[in-house]
Amino acid sequence: MDMPANLDILITNDDGYTSKGIAELVSCMRQFGRITVVAPKYPQSGMSVALTLGRKAIAYRKVREGDGVSWSYVDGTPASCVKFALDQIYPDRKCDVVVCGINHGSNASVATNYSGTMGAAEEAAINGIPAIGVSLCDYSDDADFSKVTGAFPGIFMDLMEHVRPGSGICYNVNFPSAAVPLRGVRICHEGLGYWTRELDPWDLDEIPGGKEEGESLYVMRGRFVDCAPAGDRSADHHALEDGYISITPQTFDRTDRTEELRLSALMDKDF
Repeated sequence: MDMPANLDILITNDDGYTSKGIAELVSCMRQFGRITVVAPKYPQSGMSVALTLGRKAIAYRKVREGDGVSWSYVDGTPASCVKFALDQIYPDRKCDVVVCGINHGSNASVATNYSGTMGAAEEAAINGIPAIGVSLCDYSDDADFSKVTGAFPGIFMDLMEHVRPGSGICYNVNFPSAAVPLRGVRICHEGLGYWTRELDPWDLDEIPGGKEEGESLYVMRGRFVDCAPAGDRSADHHALEDGYISITPQTFDRTDRTEELRLSALMDKDF
């Protein structure tokens, strides 16, 4: 598709509307059009595509507006932020693109499956809207995003030029940490792996309000076990290690087509 000169861009994240990453993303995206920020009130990392459901009311507040940017928050998950925006802010039309980030920390490999950043992008893709998640391999609150803001606008233009509207595809873009020299861009697949020994006892003194009687407290840390085949440097997490920006096309359709065909040949029957 030819990219319009003035896009209507929805921006969200999973680190909360006050994070440095989303402010940096808004700053570098303003050149492309009108920006509407609808982001979580509080950090929502690890929420994947979870929704704020049930009897819990969803709080919304418009924080400020000016210079072509509208800022607001939703007290809910990242995917709920996208749902709210599409229902309440774009009820009669769709935004042109949803951009999620800049996430503090990598969303490569199986971290994608847990990521609230990519959950928001998936929610946009479900609704037929092009979506891009952007992450930096740096978890610090004051991370240096200069490499992202320098390179991402060009990546954004390339993706928007070649995107297939309504395809259900979203793009997972990860940047190496600022300490790693950039070598280029690679189109990747999601790397294989898992975490082990993920839960460590948590120091009681670090917990506001303490704990209830009988409770034990733990924190998730873990060690990543790399299961990518030896020499597979096109896995996204390996591309990052090699100094490349990884771009992984993803879809919300989780059907294993090979297994679908295999089982249908063995098990399809009429009663």
